[in-house]
Amino acid sequence: MPGGVSGPFVRWLREIWEIRLYRYTAVLVTAVLVTGLFFAVRTALHEDRSCAPGVVRPENSDECVGVATAAYDFGHPQLRDAVNAIHRENERLKKGGYVTVALMLPYTASTPSTLSDIQHELQGAYLAQYQANHASNGQSPAIRLVLANPGATSDHWELLVDRLSAMAKSEDRLRAVAGVGMSTDYNKRAVAALTARGIPVVGSSITADDLANSAANKDAFPGLARVSPTNTDEARALASFAKVGAGRALLVYDKPGDPYTRTLQQSFAALIKGSPYEPQPFTPPADRSQEGTTANTFRQITHLVCDTAPGTDTILFAGRHTQLRQFINALGTRGCQDRKFTLLTGDEGSYLTGEKDLDHSALDHNLSVRYTALAHPDAWAKDPAKTGGSAADARTLTDLLARATRAPVGPIGETALEDGQLIIGYDAMTLAVHGIREATPDGRLFPSLADVGLQWPQVKGSLRVSGASGWICLDVHGNPYDKAVPIVELTPEGISRFVRIAWPEGEPPAKECLPPAS
Repeated sequence: MPGGVSGPFVRWLREIWEIRLYRYTAVLVTAVLVTGLFFAVRTALHEDRSCAPGVVRPENSDECVGVATAAYDFGHPQLRDAVNAIHRENERLKKGGYVTVALMLPYTASTPSTLSDIQHELQGAYLAQYQANHASNGQSPAIRLVLANPGATSDHWELLVDRLSAMAKSEDRLRAVAGVGMSTDYNKRAVAALTARGIPVVGSSITADDLANSAANKDAFPGLARVSPTNTDEARALASFAKVGAGRALLVYDKPGDPYTRTLQQSFAALIKGSPYEPQPFTPPADRSQEGTTANTFRQITHLVCDTAPGTDTILFAGRHTQLRQFINALGTRGCQDRKFTLLTGDEGSYLTGEKDLDHSALDHNLSVRYTALAHPDAWAKDPAKTGGSAADARTLTDLLARATRAPVGPIGETALEDGQLIIGYDAMTLAVHGIREATPDGRLFPSLADVGLQWPQVKGSLRVSGASGWICLDVHGNPYDKAVPIVELTPEGISRFVRIAWPEGEPPAKECLPPAS
């Protein structure tokens, strides 16, 4: 009896257990598969951070940074025509017959004025590449151009430097980095890291004195050359033009500043040493393209401007373009409308023509705004000097630009010369090509990386570069000597009107263009 009962009962229990086991196992397997799939998908998404060949999104960032080696416009359609033109030129080059130059700019920037500058500098660099490859009587090596992006604020400069270093050792044969962009702390670190690794750098629009080689800093950036004058030279040229007097000027400056604003402040302060007026600081956001609350500070400073003695008629401004625009707007509503003032500033003034929030009516209220430009299309046409540059040198670029609206040179997109960026981008790339080809030994196809940066001290005299912005004669530290500085005035219509060329030395260089001993 017990055995007869236990047999069916045990089988029943076994069947129940097996059914439940199968169910639990199925649920467990499903859970494992789903979890595995989830992590696999997440890992795949996590690992696939690429944007284009050579360009990635770093961890915790949506920016695409790195070196674009294909036709990639970093999400900005306004760059597309120039990017495609560069790609066509690069594709035409014979494999193994070129060296590479990287144009380092913040391609993922979003502010319209910065994007406009990037577009124009990119166009200028491409035109110099095209000129080097098609109009140099077959000189070698051929030049390949790639786009190097350290991020909108250059905060990913370390990733970029590593990528560029690898390209210098590979078949890319990177031989120079041009451009750099603004004189910021991040860019200063990037230039220091690149030159420490033996990579030559040609700065286009960097003007900060502490982002330059000198005897004082024992050439802290070996292999760095620049085509723009330092802030000190810009200030000296401005002073020779405006005859700035210590008792007639008030200094307004960015505190704590960045490399550009700090050295401009120091240069301006030296010009008006002994002024009866205490310099007036303002503190912008860390990202100086943002508005912040500085407009409130500028409203207060305009009261102090009006409190100065009647003979004071000059305001020296050491700040970036967003704050410059805010200050001009504030001056337009100042209390002392009957007094005339001239605001003088550095090359950040070139951004004003693209500032849509600028109150142009401020310039109808006894206010003039003048600044030192890096280049201007009217400089050599309307104020030709006997030396230091020429209209013929400037026409080399403008003639090429006229051909860039169509094939084979173009199209390269909508162009403009008034902000000077296309011109200075062309000259920086031209200097890079000059250094590369001068460093190429007879009988060799390519120069060594180390030899390119050694060429800069010899770029003078008959070996100078006759740039579209003026002669580029470098001193032993790689800085331009007595470079032409166009003085430009902003009109109420928002146009940059060329005034005249000024010179850091007070007059153009001699025809030999040989810098004197320090």
